[in-house]
Amino acid sequence: MMTRELHSVLAPEALSGDPAARPSRWSRPSAGRWVLPLLVVVLLAQMAFAMVTTAVQQTPTIDEPVYVGTAAGYLHGEGLRYNPEHPPLGKLVVGAGVALADPHVDTSFTGTQERLGPHLLYESGNDPWRLMLWARLPVIVLTLLFGLVVFAFAKELAGRAAALAALALYSFSPDVIAHGSLATLDVPMAGFLLTSVWLLWRASRRPRLYLPLAGAALGAAVATKMSALPAVAVLLVLAALPEWRGRATRWGRALLRPAVVAGAVVAVVWAAYLVVDPRLRWTSQVHVPTVHGMRGLLVDLMPFPEAYRDGMRIQFGLENDPWQGFLFGRLYTGSLWYYLPAALLVKTPLGMLALWAAGAVAMVTVRRLRPAAPYVLVPAAVLLAAAMEGSRDFGTRYAVFLPMFLAVAAGCVLTVRWRWGPVVTAALVAFVGVSSLRTYPYYLPYANEAFGGPARTHLLLHDSNVDWGQDLGRLADRLRERYRGERIWLVYKGSGVPSYYGIHASDPLTVPAGRVHGLLAVSDSAAAKAKGRLAELIDSSRPVDEVGHSITIYRR
Repeated sequence: MMTRELHSVLAPEALSGDPAARPSRWSRPSAGRWVLPLLVVVLLAQMAFAMVTTAVQQTPTIDEPVYVGTAAGYLHGEGLRYNPEHPPLGKLVVGAGVALADPHVDTSFTGTQERLGPHLLYESGNDPWRLMLWARLPVIVLTLLFGLVVFAFAKELAGRAAALAALALYSFSPDVIAHGSLATLDVPMAGFLLTSVWLLWRASRRPRLYLPLAGAALGAAVATKMSALPAVAVLLVLAALPEWRGRATRWGRALLRPAVVAGAVVAVVWAAYLVVDPRLRWTSQVHVPTVHGMRGLLVDLMPFPEAYRDGMRIQFGLENDPWQGFLFGRLYTGSLWYYLPAALLVKTPLGMLALWAAGAVAMVTVRRLRPAAPYVLVPAAVLLAAAMEGSRDFGTRYAVFLPMFLAVAAGCVLTVRWRWGPVVTAALVAFVGVSSLRTYPYYLPYANEAFGGPARTHLLLHDSNVDWGQDLGRLADRLRERYRGERIWLVYKGSGVPSYYGIHASDPLTVPAGRVHGLLAVSDSAAAKAKGRLAELIDSSRPVDEVGHSITIYRR
């Protein structure tokens, strides 16, 4: 009886299927009108709380200072000098928060972009805690708005219950919370892409309104991060898809629709650069490699500003560098094609993995969902394939679009006519929520229960999967609370300045190992790649404490 009642509440046919199967708006209890909005507010409120408290507690990660420093430069008319390998829109978003913080900016600074952020945060009379919080807040707001896109998309495809399940998966995603609380570009790019796909789906019914908006959202993704480019061709095909599905293909309209989207993409990218510098003055501060072959031809044909195309050349040059990776305890040089799927297996909640798989199957097998399957599944698959081809095995943030797109697919599980479907779905969503809440506030090093939880992530993965320099402030607090007055040796991988936080430590790699006595604090990403002197120090030390699941303290 209980199962029957739950099914009557959650079953999609009672929510979004045949109108005849739904009670009329006048027969529904008036109290039910506010239940769904209330649940949406609750889910987004817990997500906002998790992101804001995380943002308050974390020190700058490795990538954030250069984005914040570049954004501050934009506000003071320094143009396109720094960080050309990433387009400006994401940094303009960050810049909205930087403008509210109103930091002092040293316009006479002429150093490298690696020094730009630390100089702004620690050497220009600013409060790095306050400045970083303000820089992160616009990304947090965007992340919450993208949650509404997930909800709306799933609701249109499969009803209110599906939308609620999709939003719950999105709002509890450790990866989305972790990177949505940082002043970085991964979540904004992925969210703009999802928004573009949703608007393209709506454009199948109202093309005049939604095609330009879809193109603008796609342009925002491309103007935020160049890793969105592989999705452009897919979305242009999706723009034409409604015309091809007709009984008689109207080729004029089939070509016009993607042309409208492409035109909006180009306009938004140019607008992003013109906002930074209306004169588009551009001289690279770093070496711009020459790109040959098909890649070079692709760059030359891009209808974007020269600064964007030089950024693409820099990115291709970075792809040729011999980066080091770390997977399941193995340190290697180069990249592994299966790195991202393996890392996602570790860092995605188990219930979410199950619902992702079930949702993908539902989208291709349930008849009324099949028209939407290319919109939800194909862009995610193409982006994942492109990310797997990359040479930098640094983290699941390169696939942070998956918790967005596949949350929509997962909600569609509720369209499957199975008696126990709503109960199983609710149980898996609850499992995801519990797993996410248990890792609070350490979302960056999250690992699911099958791999031992966040305390063991550093044994399996490195870099932004676990230790991105975010816990320098927590290390300072721990040393004051438990180890006051002891000699500290530090190997830190990050962009923060230890002395600012009251950590007065020595570098153990500059003296003989026999002289290193006291406490040795090592970033877990540095420990993962330890060789020579550092490996010798770690092997001859005894771990006594850990900070944020990203820094290990040893006693010697």
